[in-house]
Amino acid sequence: MISTLAYGLTVGAILYIIAIGLSLTFGTMRIVNFAHALVYTLGAYILVTTLQKLGLGFFLSGLIAVIAVIPVSYLIERYVIRRLYGQSVDYAIIATYAVLLIGVDAIKWIWGAVPIPLSDPVGASVAILGVDLPVYRLIIILVALLIFAGLEVFFSRTVVGKIIVAGLEDKEAVASLGISVDKYFAVAFTLGSCLAALGGVLYAPITAVNPYMGFQVLLICFAVVVVGGLGSIRGTFVAAFALGMVMSITGRYWGPAADTMVFVVMGLVLILKPIEA
Repeated sequence: MISTLAYGLTVGAILYIIAIGLSLTFGTMRIVNFAHALVYTLGAYILVTTLQKLGLGFFLSGLIAVIAVIPVSYLIERYVIRRLYGQSVDYAIIATYAVLLIGVDAIKWIWGAVPIPLSDPVGASVAILGVDLPVYRLIIILVALLIFAGLEVFFSRTVVGKIIVAGLEDKEAVASLGISVDKYFAVAFTLGSCLAALGGVLYAPITAVNPYMGFQVLLICFAVVVVGGLGSIRGTFVAAFALGMVMSITGRYWGPAADTMVFVVMGLVLILKPIEA
């Protein structure tokens, strides 16, 4: 059971790192961003390329992968997302899903469609209550906790963070003060994209890297955002770990239903607390 709980916390940590970017994007821009999955996938593939071509260590390669997606996220925000401000959610879904499809085809053209496995970069285990747990999984959980703490400080103590939070509450009021809200929202978008790439980097050794890995995690991350509350940073954190545990415990007793239970929980949340129009 200890290994099940550890796996649930690991999945929850990955879901949080990816989903927080979706939550920020929807909360600030009211954009449903399917292209988020593309950045997640690119992070994993750039990691693979850096490891194979440059021979650098895993963690340095991961840092390079996260930095490398910044220009990609800028292009998506500047030429796609920014044109959708104030538009119907339907337009955002269609446009960002098109970006995702184009990006996946580009990935297959560059890297091919064959899954690429990666080994555990740490390769060590630690005994907890008589169960050997991979150190790498514990590192992932620790990284998620550090990111949560860092975002809490960023949004509560820095000027940029406070402007973004204020924009979440009332964009028009902040703009009336002469502040270019869209510029700060672009910062939030880039930050979320970097975290998505980091999620791809950290999850790559656990699952084989493939062009469709973004599709596999995208809907689950949207469920996390819905359960946690659209635009809620703390809610996303709690929901990610809760759903990670739901997936892990369900998978222990009935593997095929692990992903399904996530959407059952989401459905119950929507029944009890519908999303306001």
